Amino acid sequence: ALSPGQRVLMVDDLLATGGTAAAAVELVRDVGGVVAGMSFMIELAFLAGRARLDRLDVPVSTLVSYDS
Repeated sequence: ALSPGQRVLMVDDLLATGGTAAAAVELVRDVGGVVAGMSFMIELAFLAGRARLDRLDVPVSTLVSYDS
């Protein structure tokens, strides 16, 4: 459903460990898409999901972040 070079903004409800989000980034990149950014409603910061996405060089924004 994506064309090579097409930019994608991913929106999800929860960022926890980042595993599902990282897999989604890889799927988009595998078909030639570009992940412009990711946005989440809630981040469980104590699970370090953002760090996993930072290694993929993807901008991440959240509305609410819980530290514990």
